Amino acid sequence: MKRVFLAACAAAVASVTVVGCTTAAAGPVSEADAARVDAAQADTAATERAVTDAEQVLVDKARELLIEDCMAAEGFRYRPVPVAGVEERQGSGYVLDDVGWAREHGYGTELQDRLVAILQDDTNNAYANALPKAERLRYSKALDGDASADMLTAELPMGGAIQTPADSCVAHAKGELYGDFAAWFQAEKVAANLVGLYADDLVADERFETVLAAWSECMRERGHDYPDPPAIREDLPRLTDGLSDEKALDVEQELAVAEAICATRETSLVSTTRDLESEYRGRLWQYRDDVITYQRLQHAAVEQAREILAAEPAPSN
Repeated sequence: MKRVFLAACAAAVASVTVVGCTTAAAGPVSEADAARVDAAQADTAATERAVTDAEQVLVDKARELLIEDCMAAEGFRYRPVPVAGVEERQGSGYVLDDVGWAREHGYGTELQDRLVAILQDDTNNAYANALPKAERLRYSKALDGDASADMLTAELPMGGAIQTPADSCVAHAKGELYGDFAAWFQAEKVAANLVGLYADDLVADERFETVLAAWSECMRERGHDYPDPPAIREDLPRLTDGLSDEKALDVEQELAVAEAICATRETSLVSTTRDLESEYRGRLWQYRDDVITYQRLQHAAVEQAREILAAEPAPSN
């Protein structure tokens, strides 16, 4: 299942107001700006497709192996942390667009709970906590870096900046995968935060309002009165409170299937939203280079991950 639209602000979209996601007021578009938009759209079309969830799983697994090697070189034990699989990565966007997945998993609560339990059982924490204080500090700096040392800074589209240590095993692993950690850090932070520049305009777009109203009417006809998909997520804790896991999953599945059917078969919410997002992102020509770099480095990481994983010895029986 592909995640669709405003994942970074999905919860806030429930009120049709994207809290913390503002955009400049719309105004007349000059010929120069229109030309830049056309160029941006042409360049975007020329870039490679977005990586799939399955490909990102490969990258994440390879990253963990690289971290393990780096920590060993620093004199520490590190066990690769299990990464979310394809199924666990689905269902977190604005609206469900896979009826089959919804029928099986509802909104994926069980999948997420399972992943959280696995991560909570991370043996690396127990190992680090058992180290002497000085070594525990060195372990932390080796793994995640030292905030008092060299830092990389990425400028964010909506203003402000975010920093990360330039030297750590995490940074080293990403550098091995993406080829240039500094370039990746800047491009990824831009690409992942563009939504705030157009979220308000998109949800106020008449085309979006029309198809969302049709989706809401479809849900109402099926016995579920919700104005938009995020409102269902907000209501789930109340609906499943006190229920057994089996009964809670039944509730999730019924709602999730209805949401996905209304979004993909009864209305064009998924396709319209995807088209609108592409349109609005295409207007942000000033970030074209960052987006192209982001996609290029993503695909480079997938190929690198395949090589790393292929060279990994098969587990012994």
